[in-house]
Amino acid sequence: MKIGIDMRCFAGGRISGVEEYARNLIEKMISTSQEHEYILFYNAFSSKKIDFSWATNYSHVRLVRRYFPNKLLNLFLWYFQRPFLDRMIGGVDVFFAPNLNFIALSPKCPLVITAHDLSFEIYPETFSLKRRLWHLFVGPRKLFSRAQKILAVSQSTADDLMRIYGIQREKITVVYSGISEQFTIMNRNTVALMDIKKRYNLPYKFILFLGTFEPRKNIIALIRGYEMFRRLYTSENSDDIVQLILVGSSGWKEESLKKEIRKNVFSQDIKRLGCISQEDKPGLYNLATVFVYPSFYEGFGFPLAEAMKCGKPSITSNNSSLGEIAQKGALYIDPFRPEEIGFALLELFQDKELFSEMSQRASLAVSRFSWRKCAKETHNVLEDVVKH
Repeated sequence: MKIGIDMRCFAGGRISGVEEYARNLIEKMISTSQEHEYILFYNAFSSKKIDFSWATNYSHVRLVRRYFPNKLLNLFLWYFQRPFLDRMIGGVDVFFAPNLNFIALSPKCPLVITAHDLSFEIYPETFSLKRRLWHLFVGPRKLFSRAQKILAVSQSTADDLMRIYGIQREKITVVYSGISEQFTIMNRNTVALMDIKKRYNLPYKFILFLGTFEPRKNIIALIRGYEMFRRLYTSENSDDIVQLILVGSSGWKEESLKKEIRKNVFSQDIKRLGCISQEDKPGLYNLATVFVYPSFYEGFGFPLAEAMKCGKPSITSNNSSLGEIAQKGALYIDPFRPEEIGFALLELFQDKELFSEMSQRASLAVSRFSWRKCAKETHNVLEDVVKH
């Protein structure tokens, strides 16, 4: 089977949930199914080099790179429905898109596309005008209708596809994302963890958030909940200060977040680290005391699943896919009520038995997610589409 894969999601150069999904899934597909031929399509006008050696070092993989300005290519794909991407890469049995993008294929080429979430439909106010226009022109409804099969990363996303776009149930297959094996429970006294603690100047106890600094992640509610927690929290050790560490890349409306931090009574104990390397993530999760992920909406929620895999007691929202992913391994809050975050934090820090129980539940709850399983199920869908 000749599989074409759209690699344009890597053009931005940053690692968000979509890029993490695509990298891990494609790498596992290539390494575990070497009987297939993979043709990877990538386009970028800039001379900036993206390292695809993790995929192209295999003899059954070929990278086809084009150097068109992406805005021009997108215009042609949108308005003229040309060029056919499958023909640009020499013809394939099936074309797989791990994310929404401008796509035009020859009529007989089957398309399989991954739907991560429909946040742009449900919470459009949390997206910039530029991103809303991008989704408008990409035309998700039309793209999903064109696809022979849609991979939904959670049942929540599958339900949204049926409810909002009216897509038939049999057209959707739920294939859960995986969690990298690098995320695991580590001994806090290891040299690696001590190095990360020193490098980022981390305190002994801290509450961690990891994600893009944008409205949908609801970080402002976390900051307000943290202030309430600090006002109520008492410890036997008067010097026992619990800091709030925010990790992630800058996003839309970041100024409102900065303003919220400045006016917080405990602003001196709120620290932003910005982006950190993938290699440091497991260590950061392990060093944290509690992980909080109060997002308004998620299709899967990688940071929550990763933190839980590292055995972190976690607090998350009672919406979208988050309960489906975390199950009984997290405490749930209403994302519109910051005080619930404060009370949940207070429970975990003051109830040692609950803290220990949630730590054990966390890693167990997400142990069912693996990239090997995700790759196998994705291959099954691709093969089924080609056969029919």
